[in-house]
Amino acid sequence: MNKRLDLPLIAWLTIIWMLLWSGVTWGNLISGVVVAVILCLVFPLPPVAMELRLRPLGILRLAGYLVYDMVASSVEVTRLALRGKRRPAAVVRVPLRCRTDLMIAATAVAVSSVPGGALVEVNAGTATLYLHLSGADDPAVVARARRDVWQLEALAVRAFGTREEIERVQAAPVDGKAPQP
Repeated sequence: MNKRLDLPLIAWLTIIWMLLWSGVTWGNLISGVVVAVILCLVFPLPPVAMELRLRPLGILRLAGYLVYDMVASSVEVTRLALRGKRRPAAVVRVPLRCRTDLMIAATAVAVSSVPGGALVEVNAGTATLYLHLSGADDPAVVARARRDVWQLEALAVRAFGTREEIERVQAAPVDGKAPQP
């Protein structure tokens, strides 16, 4: 078993230790380092493969789309609320094209930040999102909701994903299903 010490984590834990003891003293510094090293040895963190790429233009596109979508969705939700008409709701399954935890999480966060629907479940094993959707009696509404999720997924991947993930989201979903790996 490889017990490497993670120096940034030890430094961070030492800072937290010193903040908890409300003082910068040699005793707090030394005891903080000792406690941090013991914690890192007893409770080692698993290795994390972070293949995050920051693409400024992609981030701007994602942010712009989210702002637009939030405003448009808020207007639609307000219109539905003022109309007072109840619409049938359902939970809709949306398979994603990307399989990495980071891209699934980024898509889920983007989807959950837009009013009008609610993210009910994220199944990382199958890369599937489950959304609560109002107006689900209309197949066009369900199809549009899936397209909106896939659009957010593509924007998130173009903002933060690898080249392989970007190529994967360029493959258009067929018949309401994301392409399988």
